Amino acid sequence: MSFRLLQTLLVFSTALTLSACSSLPESLKSDNPQLITDYSVWQSSEDAQSEVRLGGLIAKVTNLKDKTRIEVVNLPINSAGKPDINQEAQGRFVGYVSGFADPVTLSEGRLISLIGDSQGREQGKVGEYNYEFPVMKVKGYHLWRIEERVIIHDFDSYLYPCHGLYCRENRYGTRQGQVIQEVK
Repeated sequence: MSFRLLQTLLVFSTALTLSACSSLPESLKSDNPQLITDYSVWQSSEDAQSEVRLGGLIAKVTNLKDKTRIEVVNLPINSAGKPDINQEAQGRFVGYVSGFADPVTLSEGRLISLIGDSQGREQGKVGEYNYEFPVMKVKGYHLWRIEERVIIHDFDSYLYPCHGLYCRENRYGTRQGQVIQEVK
């Protein structure tokens, strides 16, 4: 096995191991075994005092006298609490944060995950449409960012291996790649 191939396999296996180690942020942790993490389960739940962890895209932020109202377009979350940007939205919900939350930090379009206690429902509007929002009193939240990486598939390196200091500059040929979007 060539040194270059071995090196590539080592980098790949390390990246795979590290990506599997993503964990839930402290602000979203709970020791409640009955924690609801599915929007449809929360929507149909009769238990008004259940603990909920959901995430999605911020649609609207409104600062009120002593709390901040965050309207979220729900996206399914994974075990690390990250919204899955490759899934379809499942509905909307509202989270109330105690005190002032800066609408620049919680700007529309950002990804967010929240944990809190279910607080029933409230009537509102999405545009001109009447909508019944499930409501949570937020205990913690985490903002996410989307990072894009370009992975270059350098097919020439297998045909013409180079081990020198300036190999990158000396190689010619076509390269293909793909853009990977990750929620961080």
